[in-house]
Amino acid sequence: MELKNTQYEVNDAIATIWLNRPHRMNAWTGRLHTEYRYLLNQANNDDGVRAIVVTGRGRGFCVGGDSKALQGHASRGSYDPGVEADIAMPGYGVSDEFDATFAYHFGLDKPVIAAVNGPAAGIGLALACFADIRFAVPGVKFTTAHGKLNLPAEYGLSWMLPRIVGLGRANDLLLTSRVFMSDEAYQLGFVNALYEAEELLDNTYEYTRNLIATVSPNSLRQTRWQIYRDMHRDVASSVRQSESLLNQMMSEADYAEGVQALVEKRLPVWPSTQDAKS
Repeated sequence: MELKNTQYEVNDAIATIWLNRPHRMNAWTGRLHTEYRYLLNQANNDDGVRAIVVTGRGRGFCVGGDSKALQGHASRGSYDPGVEADIAMPGYGVSDEFDATFAYHFGLDKPVIAAVNGPAAGIGLALACFADIRFAVPGVKFTTAHGKLNLPAEYGLSWMLPRIVGLGRANDLLLTSRVFMSDEAYQLGFVNALYEAEELLDNTYEYTRNLIATVSPNSLRQTRWQIYRDMHRDVASSVRQSESLLNQMMSEADYAEGVQALVEKRLPVWPSTQDAKS
């Protein structure tokens, strides 16, 4: 696919997806969504990639739907996502509850870390919500945005925000569509850490490299699926599933290596990643 609205690179087993419409503060379009899913699918299917970082070019992360697209919806009186029927399906097929727009992040094999380099609004805020970890720069604006456009909470924000920051705080952000700064987002627990702009990506990559060096690929995969499946089920089902996974994963070579590395007080060298290289 020709990339017009995104950029992609892989270094140190980390795939970076850049939202690349800086002249529009990375406002979301059907083309951007199509490319994003294509790249997410590419990273997920690449055995040489262990984690995915999502960030924006220029001064914005993603300021929501492009105003020209919004005008088009208004003139039609209906919503057109602007994507083709054969759009990539990253993360689909793992669990039925993950098979929807943006919820597909939960079905990925690899963690997604958002480096929020600038304002995030509406669909841009939803995109950040579906990352596993969020880092941001201080002093940038966030908003759910929808209320001031006579729209519902977008793309699962009404499901995600209460689970990230709690019901009362989510109600404030969702019902008012007010602007809140990344500093407040950190206090609310929406953002995991704040870094100055010039340090954001370096710290994001350092965190990600440490994550994939110390945690086995299948542990990351299965733990993510446990977390997001457990949002839909009772505690007993969660316990039974974890017991089943224990028996399964203790038979894997990565478990034996993890134990040996612990005994020898060194970083593990995961056999599964070596197999992928051979």
